[in-house]
Amino acid sequence: METSPSRTAGSPVVTALLWLVFLAGSAVNSIGQFAGLEDSYRYLGGGVAVVCLVLLIVRFLARRKD
Repeated sequence: METSPSRTAGSPVVTALLWLVFLAGSAVNSIGQFAGLEDSYRYLGGGVAVVCLVLLIVRFLARRKD
């Protein structure tokens, strides 16, 4: 299967951004209680972290398949 250069050019950047957003969401979720954040912000951070984790797994499996 051939991939175009435009598809693979942004791949490391997107992966790095997903990791950064995942870490930020995880930090908000875990440290938010000690920082006094409301539960809704902590749930939002946890939800964002879960979505990023799922996207990272899907990207990993797609690259492995090629």
